[in-house]
Amino acid sequence: MHNIKHIVISPGSRNAPLTIGFSHDDFFNCYSIVDERCAAFFALGIAQQIKAPVAVVCTSGSALLNYFPAISEAFYSQIPVVVLSADRPKHLIDIGDGQTIKQKNVFGSHVLYSANLKLDLRDEQKLSQEEELPIFKSLEQKFERLLGIQKDIQSYNESEIHDALTLSNLNSGPIHINIPFDEPLYERVDDLTIHPKPFEIQNRVEKIDNFEIKSCIDVWQSAKRKMILVGVLQPNSIEEKWLQELADDDSVLVFTETTSNLHHADFLPGIDKIIAPLTEADYSNLQPEILLTFGGLIVSKKIKVFLRKHKPDHHWHVGLHRANDTFFCLSKHFKLSPNTFLSKFLPEVTHHAKSTYKSTWLGVRQKRRKLHEAYLKTIPFSDFTAFSALIKSIPKQSQLQVGNSSAIRYTQLFQLRKDISVFCNRGTSGIDGSTSTAIGAASVIKERVTFVTGDLSFFYDSNALWNNYIPKNFRIIVINNEGGGIFRILPGHKNTDNFDTYFETKHHLTAVQLCDMYNFEYHKAENITNLDTCLDTFFDTSKQPKLLEVFTPARQNDEILLNYFDFVK
Repeated sequence: MHNIKHIVISPGSRNAPLTIGFSHDDFFNCYSIVDERCAAFFALGIAQQIKAPVAVVCTSGSALLNYFPAISEAFYSQIPVVVLSADRPKHLIDIGDGQTIKQKNVFGSHVLYSANLKLDLRDEQKLSQEEELPIFKSLEQKFERLLGIQKDIQSYNESEIHDALTLSNLNSGPIHINIPFDEPLYERVDDLTIHPKPFEIQNRVEKIDNFEIKSCIDVWQSAKRKMILVGVLQPNSIEEKWLQELADDDSVLVFTETTSNLHHADFLPGIDKIIAPLTEADYSNLQPEILLTFGGLIVSKKIKVFLRKHKPDHHWHVGLHRANDTFFCLSKHFKLSPNTFLSKFLPEVTHHAKSTYKSTWLGVRQKRRKLHEAYLKTIPFSDFTAFSALIKSIPKQSQLQVGNSSAIRYTQLFQLRKDISVFCNRGTSGIDGSTSTAIGAASVIKERVTFVTGDLSFFYDSNALWNNYIPKNFRIIVINNEGGGIFRILPGHKNTDNFDTYFETKHHLTAVQLCDMYNFEYHKAENITNLDTCLDTFFDTSKQPKLLEVFTPARQNDEILLNYFDFVK
């Protein structure tokens, strides 16, 4: 009824009724992923691309807890993932039975809804006859039978399932449905024994408050410094005509993150490249009167620090769901999609304030870009030069999935072509499931997917490769600098045994054995000549997916990156 077709299943016993039900029905596309953490991120990757709920199915016990990292990511990234967890009957909870934990409401406030279904009373009655239950259990069952509750159990379950799935779809987030099953678990029947009642499926209708929109017009038109900051957005979220109208306003600066998937000649990507070298006087000139934000979470820490210290007079956020008060000055939340808001707001704008705001900062952007290219000619092979080369090589009309930590931050320093769409798990910004997410995304779209990641993130999620659904044109590029290089650019003592062991996590691992085990074609590069040669053919058609491991010098990357921001001043 809810048209959920993608079902990601992790093998288990207690979830056998679900597994059998889904896998024997041709309506569903079923995937078998053994590692539950990988399975949940794989499902998240599918949901990220199809923009619709995807289900994950697991057995009882600790299996369910392995979903938590992906569920928290789905919650903060507003991606609809449906958790279906099998459970023991309630009388077997907390008595020392195997593979049993307290599964009810286990995800707490990190899901939009927790549905805890009831076992059929006839099964509970059978159990009470076959096993020695505590007296209060038998009394509870007698009480339920006396009230005639059995006939309501199926209705209750159907209602809970419907409410949970509707919330996931309308509010775009994860939900949890916990389902107790009694043995036997593997038997089948010839015909369906349950015939759910039809429900009216709700569709989201954007409610437009024209009065609220018009109340902001005078403020907008009089402001000479208006900044638009765009975080995570799906490609093609905003029509070109509205982007052009924003670009035509000399009092508007549009800062875009790589994950915004927005492009225009007058917009300002590479936020850190522009912000980092500024003086206090520059900050005052950049400080906006109005800040308008779209999309999801922001990567750039530098712009967060800037806007928290140099607050705008007004911060308006536009988005269908939650509004984050990231800069501690949020004043309005328009619960509309960005395109709907702009289509209602911009036609009401009758004139633009005279301003040099845009021209001044476009001039700064141009200077930074020239110095960026000049800096590349002065530095040795490093993370910086590797990212420069590989970003230029990404195939046309393709998708780039980026790992967290240093990978996404380096990516933000470079210009990406308009024909490349970019995704990254910025909800919780963890390194734990980026590979699984990228593979999930690649499994359901026609475009080829390239995944760029750091070494720690890749090895952390290496079970992601234990997967039978990886397209042959899928590509992984691992930047291996022998540890968590991002920690070297943070304050603190470096080059000590303590730092190497507990922060940077030095290692000498390579991906070659993993590629051999999981049937990936392996390539490596250790200098810019190697890298350019590899990239010339890396994206060519192949009989198996490919991985390119780029080895960079661990002890130079931090100095090269920090010097970069001084150089572009």
